[in-house]
Amino acid sequence: MPLTLIYFYRFSSDAENLIIDMALTDVTTEQLRRAVSLKEQIESLEQQLARLLGGGAGQGVGGGRVGGRGGRRTMSAAARARIAAAQRARWARHRASGGGRAGGVGGVRKRRRMSAEARARIAAAQRARWARSRGGG
Repeated sequence: MPLTLIYFYRFSSDAENLIIDMALTDVTTEQLRRAVSLKEQIESLEQQLARLLGGGAGQGVGGGRVGGRGGRRTMSAAARARIAAAQRARWARHRASGGGRAGGVGGVRKRRRMSAEARARIAAAQRARWARSRGGG
């Protein structure tokens, strides 16, 4: 009984879609068994290669980790304290050199002031807009 190619894709990974180039429409159960067997052999050989290279191969074709340590890494309290002390020292040097703001270069900027004349022009323009708005209705 032939199985469709869509069913076969459940057994192949995204990186190994070599079957798509063959333009097959149906796959027999014997062909499916042979393909699964070959895929298992390939995965086994990849794991052996990763062990041989000392786990430096990183990830296998299937995307999973072959060797090494998984999960989140924890840091000792002493290491965190060293990092915090180094950061405090960096900030102290930054402040001592005259850098006040974090984003600015050259210290704190002075606040810009608007002249009375400029403020009067802006206020007059706004009063004119309001007058047009009220009058035009």
